[in-house]
Amino acid sequence: MNEQELIELVVKAVDDKRAEDIMMLDMKGISLVADYFLICHGNSEKQVQAIAREIKDVAAEKEINIRRMEGFDQARWVLVDMGDMVVHVFHRDERSYYNLEKLWGDAPSVDLNQILS
Repeated sequence: MNEQELIELVVKAVDDKRAEDIMMLDMKGISLVADYFLICHGNSEKQVQAIAREIKDVAAEKEINIRRMEGFDQARWVLVDMGDMVVHVFHRDERSYYNLEKLWGDAPSVDLNQILS
């Protein structure tokens, strides 16, 4: 699976579970952790878990290895490490507190409009 296919797969998965304010940062040359950060949020613990579970399920269907998933039980900030992409699924109340978009403000945003339309 190429980079664009992975992006589309994950964006559609989180969108299917009605994640809000979906954005992706291109972290190439900025972070050694991953090439992309996908950031989104849900409005309840159950929705945050549903979003994270959907990512895990679609990855399993495509035989994509999830290296690590953290924070699922608390469902306040679930981190899904997919290697080249790290997905951050926040609870609405936590997203503004951690404000990863500002923390990594020098990272360019990836246009997701074609995928989300």
